[in-house]
Amino acid sequence: MASSSHSASPFLYSCIAFHSTILTEHSSSPSSGASSLASLILPRIDHSAPQKLTYTHNQNYIHYISDAPSDHPSFPSAGGLTYLVIADSSLGRRIPFGYLFEIKKRFLAQYPPSSTEYSELPNYGAAAFNSILKGEMIRMGEEEGGREDALGNVRGEIENVRGIMTENIERVLERGERIDVLVDKTDRLGLGARDFRVRSRGLRRQMWWKNTKLMVLLVVVVLFLAYIFVGFGCGLPGWSKCIG
Repeated sequence: MASSSHSASPFLYSCIAFHSTILTEHSSSPSSGASSLASLILPRIDHSAPQKLTYTHNQNYIHYISDAPSDHPSFPSAGGLTYLVIADSSLGRRIPFGYLFEIKKRFLAQYPPSSTEYSELPNYGAAAFNSILKGEMIRMGEEEGGREDALGNVRGEIENVRGIMTENIERVLERGERIDVLVDKTDRLGLGARDFRVRSRGLRRQMWWKNTKLMVLLVVVVLFLAYIFVGFGCGLPGWSKCIG
């Protein structure tokens, strides 16, 4: 069950989930409905490859880090974990991702992959971590020192948060499409573009042959007309008056 407070923290909601199963969460503003956004996003996250992604939703940003089995080759169930936070857009992206790096580090220390089968944990199976989420949301969202720590985490993990993909959540939710469907569409567009290039090359070759045949035909017609024109003066068919 979610812990909550009535703090004015720019961090509205945070959770850690295994696929769509929320293991621990905290909401600083239960009335904002931020937790419902998380329930919409979690099933759409693809864990086949690691992701760091930001969604925009009105004045809020939804940031998450999702692990993949390749991140934890010896403990593949840890590859299904997602670390998510919803924050006011005024906070930018560096501090929220710094927060996510911190809670990821602390969660894996408290629930080590070597001794935790995350797929077997029930809903809120790591609720003991709720208080840590709350504490870090307050510390990194409201305290200057905490924000400096968050920025330090980002500098230590990724050089440029601007490289993190950003997507408007309404564009996904209004269409009711899964992210993996969107990726599949992108792949199909790439294949379509390659097919288009192949067809274009084939069409260019066909047009070249067509133009070549027309040129040959034109030359034959010109030579024939020249033959007829000269033949009127020299005699047909052998131009006997001119040659004989």
